[in-house]
Amino acid sequence: MNRKMLSFIVVILLLAIVFVQSALTGSIQVTPIELIHGLLTGTNEDVAIIKDLRIPRILIAVFAGAALSVAGVLLQAVMRNPLADPGIIGVSAGASFMSVLIIALIPTFFFFVPLFAFIGGALAFFLVYSLSWKSGLNPLRMILIGIAVNALFTGLGQAIGFSGSGITQSMSQVTTSTLSMKKWSDVEVIALYGTIGILLSFFVYKWCNYLSLEDRTAKSLGVNVNLARFVISLIAVLLASVATAIAGMFAFVGLLVPHIGRTLVGNDHKVLIPFSALAGALLILLADTLGRTFIAPNEIPASIIMAVIGGPFLIFLLRKSDRIYGH
Repeated sequence: MNRKMLSFIVVILLLAIVFVQSALTGSIQVTPIELIHGLLTGTNEDVAIIKDLRIPRILIAVFAGAALSVAGVLLQAVMRNPLADPGIIGVSAGASFMSVLIIALIPTFFFFVPLFAFIGGALAFFLVYSLSWKSGLNPLRMILIGIAVNALFTGLGQAIGFSGSGITQSMSQVTTSTLSMKKWSDVEVIALYGTIGILLSFFVYKWCNYLSLEDRTAKSLGVNVNLARFVISLIAVLLASVATAIAGMFAFVGLLVPHIGRTLVGNDHKVLIPFSALAGALLILLADTLGRTFIAPNEIPASIIMAVIGGPFLIFLLRKSDRIYGH
C-alpha cells in the first residue's frame, strides 16, 4: 500500500470516528445503537434533539472545512503561492461584509445571502490579485495587501453591525463561527453550493497543475492561462463565500490543509483536491467538537482554535520560504 492510499484511508477513518463521536458527545449523550435506532424510528426524544441541533452543526462543519480547504488549494494554484488562503487574503472578509450589508439594507433578501457573499468574495479577491501584481506575484506583497483588504472589509462589516441592535443580531448569524443553532435549511444551502464547487474543482485539476509552471511554459502547452485563472478563481471564491455565509469566518484552514496534503499525497491536484476536502472536513469538525466539549457547558469557537493553530503555522511558512509557488 503506497503512502497516498494510506493517507486517504487514515483521514477517512478519522473523519468517520470524529463524526460519530461528535454526534454522541454533548449535554445529551446516547449510545451508538440508540442513535441509529432513534434516527430510523423517530421514537427517542433525545435523538430527535440531536437530529435537529447537533447533526446539522456537524454537517455544516464538514462541508465548511471541505469548501475552505479546496478553496485554499485553488487559490494557491492561481497565485502560485503556498501562503494564499481565503481568510488571509480577504476573500472571507469580503463575503462576510457583503452578507452583512445585504441583511442591513434589504433584510427580505436574507435567503440570497450566499449569492451576495459570492459577489463580496469576488470583489475582495480582485482587489488583492490586481494590487499584488507587479511583474509577477510576490508572496509577501500579496499577504500584506491581503491583510489590508481583510482589515478593510472586516472594519466595514463591524461598522454596519454597530449601527443598530437589530442589525447586530442579524450580523451575528452571518459572522459567528461557533456553528451553534444551525438549521437543516443551512445544511441544504452549504451542501448544495459546496458540492457544486467541489465537483467543479475536479474538472479543473489539470489547469491547476499547469499553472504551477511559468506562464510561458503553460501557454506553450496550449493552456489559456488567463481563462484558467479566471475559472479556477470563481470556483474558489464560490466555495469560500458559501462557507463564510453559512458557517462564519475561519482563518488558516485553506493554508494549513493544502500544505499538509502536499506533504502526504504530493502536488498533483487530481489527488490533492479530494484529500484536502476530506482533511479540511476533519479539521473543522475536530476543532468544533473540541471547542464544544472541552470546557462544557461553555464553548470555544472553532475559529479561535484554528487561529491558535494557524497563526504559528503561517509564521513557520513565512520563515521557511519566500519563493513564489511553483518556482
